[in-house]
Amino acid sequence: MAEVIVFCEGQTEEKFIKQIVAPSLRQSGIHLKPQTLKTSQDGSGGAVTFDRLKFYARNALRQKNAPILATFLDLYALDTDFPCFIEARRLPEVYSRVAMLETELHKAIVGYVACRSERFIPHIQPYEFEGLLFSDVDALTSVEPGWSRSLRRLAEVVDSHESPEHINDGFDTKPSRRLETTLDPGYHKTRHGPLAAERITLAVMEEKCRHFRGWMTRLRALG
Repeated sequence: MAEVIVFCEGQTEEKFIKQIVAPSLRQSGIHLKPQTLKTSQDGSGGAVTFDRLKFYARNALRQKNAPILATFLDLYALDTDFPCFIEARRLPEVYSRVAMLETELHKAIVGYVACRSERFIPHIQPYEFEGLLFSDVDALTSVEPGWSRSLRRLAEVVDSHESPEHINDGFDTKPSRRLETTLDPGYHKTRHGPLAAERITLAVMEEKCRHFRGWMTRLRALG
């Protein structure tokens, strides 16, 4: 069985990997172990700086059982100390931007740890996890009674973007903010995120979200 540690942006992403992604890969002999990075003595999740990522990546990749390391980070509010952050920000197309960031992150971590290149699979989600939930707003709005009243507004958001992964990085227009300000009762990330993802299904998210599909394809190839 291939063991894969996944460094997650926060608790919502950690639950998504644990509850939705990991079970789908287990039958292929792939064991995902999601975890958030410690940010203080008592806290973890968020504030993923490049230095913090390097520190924990070295510890993970130098384990005796030689696991594979992957990441599931948000492009939105990515720390500016990541390799080629400024150069990537100048690129107008989001897929080109995350491709550059992932390529440079891969080179930096592999070089720092001195591990085989195939043992690190970086993924930076455009623009954040909640973008995936716009893959099927009918399924999304079925999670809570009352959310169906917001179906039309959310469908308009989807129709105005090339894909759910293009719903962008402004503070008031990022995917999670749109859900928080549109849905009533309110959207709570750690509770509603995994519930909505389960109803939407990985198959639909991969159909609508090219970059996410690429990451899932790389993970499945490990089996």
